[in-house]
Amino acid sequence: MPEDARARQRTGTGVGLLLALVLGAVLLTALPNGGGRDAGDCTPLTVGSWSADDRLTGEFARYGDDGARTDDWTGGDGTHSVRLPDGRLLWLFSDTYLGQVYGPPNPLGESYAWRDSTAPLVRNSAVLMRDGRLEATLPAPLFPDPGPNQWRWPVAARVEPRSPGSHEQVVRVLLWVRTAGQSPWIYGVPTATEVATLSLPDLRVESITKVLDEQRVKDPSRRVLFGTTLVEDGEWTYVFGGDDGRAASRSASSAYVARVPRGGLAEPGAWEYWDGSQWTTGARPRPVLGDGRRTGVGSAFSVVRQNGTYVLFTMAAGTKGLAAVTSYWACSPTGPWHGPEKDFTPSLPAGQVAAYNPQAHLELSGAGRLVLSYDVNWLETAVASAQLSRNVSLYRPRFVTLRLTPAR
Repeated sequence: MPEDARARQRTGTGVGLLLALVLGAVLLTALPNGGGRDAGDCTPLTVGSWSADDRLTGEFARYGDDGARTDDWTGGDGTHSVRLPDGRLLWLFSDTYLGQVYGPPNPLGESYAWRDSTAPLVRNSAVLMRDGRLEATLPAPLFPDPGPNQWRWPVAARVEPRSPGSHEQVVRVLLWVRTAGQSPWIYGVPTATEVATLSLPDLRVESITKVLDEQRVKDPSRRVLFGTTLVEDGEWTYVFGGDDGRAASRSASSAYVARVPRGGLAEPGAWEYWDGSQWTTGARPRPVLGDGRRTGVGSAFSVVRQNGTYVLFTMAAGTKGLAAVTSYWACSPTGPWHGPEKDFTPSLPAGQVAAYNPQAHLELSGAGRLVLSYDVNWLETAVASAQLSRNVSLYRPRFVTLRLTPAR
């Protein structure tokens, strides 16, 4: 099999992440936890209302369909964003299509914009937005493969001091390293968490530092990758992550949390992990959510902090997890977590598709509004690549705007 065909087979065009999310969407419950504050110390929050954000969704459609250049982003998943000091917004994606997009009709006579089946597919990409308009795709992939049969997926990012107390700012991007594997690890064996440092304002990748090497953990389902979401609280950045328990036939994956002082994300020794009772640098992290049987999380979720309350967004439990988003709340990043609160079901295109990876974008939020994205993919992996090329609008982020209100 040619190398490009093997690479495309390994990616599953993002379906690996999709399946992990859908399979991992299970009920979260409050867990006894010595580090959590009393539930009365914050206000329980839930989604009070929501509406589709057609402007943002339409901007990615406009940019993706623009045929002026053939090295631009035309579709991707793993959507994250970070505001740069000069006002630009940096969007980060995992598996990404580049290449030419052609206007409708497609070769089957359907009224969809489409791409050729030979269009380039890269492991990661970054797109710049200014004043609400997408402008350019950085050379892709932005983060090179770390070794043979390995790749990097970018997740959450922050602008922070180059080191604690420094006045110079850099962009820090969390990276998940995965290694090609056999079933059940057909979408990659979790390998390591890394942090990339990008210079400002030119966004040059200066360095990539491994902060947690999981290769010595023999059971791949117990390996933890951090960075699905970051929350800033005072001088600390809380970094959430998860294991791949679902891939090993456990009923649920577990969620974990670490903390790092501002400016320390790229310093492995600065990371402290929650061990079940305290923050420590010398012990394995312990789950803050999930018992491996009834409770747990998917491999990608988002957490925000509003007026002292932490709110977690994920796909809902069971079959509703193919389309519905739900939320949970806690007074501390270590829990206990309460919920689920009521679900909401954002719009999806027609076909055998699913929503996944709900991510909050605080850079676009304000005045009581919270912007949330979700990714879309074709469910049947055997034909996913063909379907995503047949209709390029499928494999792009969608957006909603919501308001959080006290839970009753």
